[in-house]
Amino acid sequence: MILPIIAAVTTAVPPYQVSQAFAKEFAGELFAADLPHTDRYLTVFDHAEIDTRFLSAPLNWYETPHLLGEANDLFLDTATRLGEAVSRTCLAQAELVPHDINHVIFVSTTGLAAPSIDARLITLLGLDPHTRRTPIWGLGCAGGLGGLERAEEYVRAFPNHRVLLVTVELCTLTAQLNDHSKRNLVAFSLFGDGAAAVIVAGDEVGARGARILGTRSTLFPDSLNLMGWDVVDEGFRVVFGAGIPRVVSEQYRELAREFLGLHGLTLADVRHHIYHPGGAKVLQAYAEALDLPCEALEHSRRVLRDYGNMSSATIFFVLQRFLQTNSIKPDEYGLLCVFGPGFSAELVLIQG
Repeated sequence: MILPIIAAVTTAVPPYQVSQAFAKEFAGELFAADLPHTDRYLTVFDHAEIDTRFLSAPLNWYETPHLLGEANDLFLDTATRLGEAVSRTCLAQAELVPHDINHVIFVSTTGLAAPSIDARLITLLGLDPHTRRTPIWGLGCAGGLGGLERAEEYVRAFPNHRVLLVTVELCTLTAQLNDHSKRNLVAFSLFGDGAAAVIVAGDEVGARGARILGTRSTLFPDSLNLMGWDVVDEGFRVVFGAGIPRVVSEQYRELAREFLGLHGLTLADVRHHIYHPGGAKVLQAYAEALDLPCEALEHSRRVLRDYGNMSSATIFFVLQRFLQTNSIKPDEYGLLCVFGPGFSAELVLIQG
């Protein structure tokens, strides 16, 4: 059986850091004039289980509104630089040279580019000009595993190839200072910026790492308005439904059970749970769905605490922390899951 290998995982963040306490103070000043009972809603910052986040611009950039074009120019510059940096560290970790890469997949839902960022990265990294490339846009938080699934499919078809998967999400550049809604306040309390790179190798190249046993995508009916963007003149306005944790709590157990059953496994066979920390309530929903102890999601909680929600990149921050512990043995299984716009879920099963 051809089993793709996760040969390397690296992450990166932009240089500007903000504490949750400062973010709360900033949001309080921004929302106070137009959102009644702002003080009551600001408690979302206290319950987010986030200590710090990283930003793509100095704090004073966020003090005035920016149109889509201006924000997107900053996205192009920052995403290219972060994407190049995280890709170089990933190549080094895997002990590869640029011409070892056969396919680049680039994932983002927080900025627009044509040519897409992957075209820029192929040139900057010195990859072969015949390198295949696939940009993915619109999957939001689910984009990381969505990209991993496309990489997995590719190296199953070409087991002597390697894929460089890069995801860059600069969520804070989409901040809408003139949107004083409760949902936007929640976004201010949650999202940060970050990037990740993963090398997925076919099983004929001699790579070492966790093996990908299978993947599955699920789209929930009648849920288009639960998460995503509304594109307005000013840019991207967040759509963030309060019912997201409930959907996770009610649906995830059966999703996981069915997926594992396709591989002759049960929930009891899964030793490691590697989940996207969409927020503190989402992590609690995962735990409730599978009756997991708090420590089962420790890697997810630590990433949420240290970085916030970085959309599609976040799952790889969790995966990196998990793999750095060397805690998955050859006979053990790990389950990765993210939820995203659609409303949708992506699941990946790995083995040591």
